[in-house]
Amino acid sequence: MCKRALQYPQVETPPPQPFLISLKNTLNEILFADDPFRKIRNESKTSKKIELGLRHMFPILEWARGYNLEYLKSDVISGITIASLAIPQGISYAQLANLPPILGLYSSFVPPMVYAIMGSSRDLAVGTVAVASLLTAAMLGKEVNAVENPKLYLHLAFTATFFAGLMQTCLGLLRLGFLVEILSHAAIIGFMAGAATVVCLQQLKGLLGLSHFTHSTDVISVLRSIFSQSHMWRWESGLLGCCFLFFLLTTKYISKKRPKLFWISAMAPLVSVIFGSLFVYFLHAQFHGIQIIGELKKGINPPSITHLAFTSPYVTLALKTGIITGVLALAEGIAVGRSFAMYKNYNIDGNKEMIAFGMMNILGSFSSCYLTTGPFSRSAVNYNAGCKTAVSNVVMAVAVAVTLLFLTPLFFYTPLVVLSSIIIAAMLGLVDYEAAMHLWRLDKFDFFVCLSAFFGVVFGTIEIGLILSVGISVLRLLLFVGRPKICVMGNIQNTEIYRNIEQYPQATAVSGLIILHIDGPIYFANSSYLRDRIGRWIDEEEEKLRKSEENSLQYIILDLSAVGNIDTSGISMLEEVNKILGRRDLKLVIANPGAEVMKKLSKSKFIESIGKDWMHLTVAEAVSACDYMLHTAKPDSQEKISGVPEFNNV
Repeated sequence: MCKRALQYPQVETPPPQPFLISLKNTLNEILFADDPFRKIRNESKTSKKIELGLRHMFPILEWARGYNLEYLKSDVISGITIASLAIPQGISYAQLANLPPILGLYSSFVPPMVYAIMGSSRDLAVGTVAVASLLTAAMLGKEVNAVENPKLYLHLAFTATFFAGLMQTCLGLLRLGFLVEILSHAAIIGFMAGAATVVCLQQLKGLLGLSHFTHSTDVISVLRSIFSQSHMWRWESGLLGCCFLFFLLTTKYISKKRPKLFWISAMAPLVSVIFGSLFVYFLHAQFHGIQIIGELKKGINPPSITHLAFTSPYVTLALKTGIITGVLALAEGIAVGRSFAMYKNYNIDGNKEMIAFGMMNILGSFSSCYLTTGPFSRSAVNYNAGCKTAVSNVVMAVAVAVTLLFLTPLFFYTPLVVLSSIIIAAMLGLVDYEAAMHLWRLDKFDFFVCLSAFFGVVFGTIEIGLILSVGISVLRLLLFVGRPKICVMGNIQNTEIYRNIEQYPQATAVSGLIILHIDGPIYFANSSYLRDRIGRWIDEEEEKLRKSEENSLQYIILDLSAVGNIDTSGISMLEEVNKILGRRDLKLVIANPGAEVMKKLSKSKFIESIGKDWMHLTVAEAVSACDYMLHTAKPDSQEKISGVPEFNNV
């Protein structure tokens, strides 16, 4: 035992807690990390608690109290601006999902109204998105042909939207939003870029005026389908499409260079639809290879709750489609909402956003809408237009309703090639080259994750790309947990500070001991690795000391300051390490264990096995105690026993 002349404060073990209280605290930390009910809990009056609860559930009750005429003016301008973008985009994305074009307008009416009541973002503009539309078409189209059986296909799209909304609502209510974050930022960049590439290639059908096209989404199948029908290409359609695409890209470039002119790119899709329709109408281009939308039904959303298909064999298909598209929609919508909230210095509640997305998709599925979320392009326009609250979504919905009631006949002559141009122009913005290059400079593994997701989508399918994205993200997570960093620490001269000697080359090792810093929790997944790695460090240090004929190694200090938790496998590993070191006349010393670690070590009797005097608050105290022992009270057997096997061979 170390009967030290220098006395330091002992490492304390936290007082024991009843199991139920400990479980409650753990669940609170996992599910309610932001403590959303603290205002309600601290209020004494029941009426006030009810009011705060309603304001928590319906954010509109929070911001509506301070709403004024100035806000209304800004929101009306923003709402009309995003409506000019939502109308042509909605029609285009519905076409991409192989759904009737009118559904794109329906989906820009009911869901934004619901989000305005329940959503916590001031800047998010709700609507359909291209990637989810393409994924819906790809997954449903595998088993149901939208041309041969349009009614069943439509009903399955509504059912998939219902399941997506149900899943989103459940995740929000159960506070399980962290499950959506399993997709890393790098995986999302690659997946979105791959999906955007696939969407752009799919639009070559519309640009070239083709009637028949492959249902596959991989680049090889799409290119084969295009070039095998080269004799059917319509130059009129291609020329018109290229002209509108050039116009749309030019307006985007202008708006990017001059942010104050954001409205130019926002209005460009609607202007394209208007001029394209006039072109077809006056020149009778529909008789010369230019395909048109045709008739759109007048009137607001008809009910579709009776059209939900819960019967086999298609309910499984709808459920799978709903879950996958719902997760993607959540990831995109929450990421977009948080990015704009950061710009305006306010917070959004991810779990409340999930409930809002879920409810708007559930109610949307009851009113002839398909999957909606918060697309970046529309939200960026909303933000740049100066929106103040979610009322901009209400204004957009009213504008769409007016269009549905009175203006749909005007879209009869809208050429499909214009819709293809609108989709391509929107999708090119999702291919973020700068973000990919930033990943390359910052983290090569993240760049590999990004490329894997991209190539999985482009050369496989969107599902393969999504599986690769999730799989590699999980693999990265397992690598972080299963292979925590462990480094040797040295002393920075004239201080009591100990740091990684690779990061601080000026830090010097302490004679007779080695300090190892474990940078992460110790679990069953990494305990064997840590045992082997600790052994390797010790073997290498002893070999180095033998060659240099310096003092032999006596003490192994483990710095556990970064070890937040430890399980039974980790404790078994420490016990094994301690026994092996004991057989080699080496002493294990623990520095700076946290509260959770101390509780486990105390209950397992590990502290008794190494001695409480060998548990220290800081690395400096541990080094001081070891140094004292080296110079005054050396271990019983100072000389190393010859023939003792190396650590990893014991």
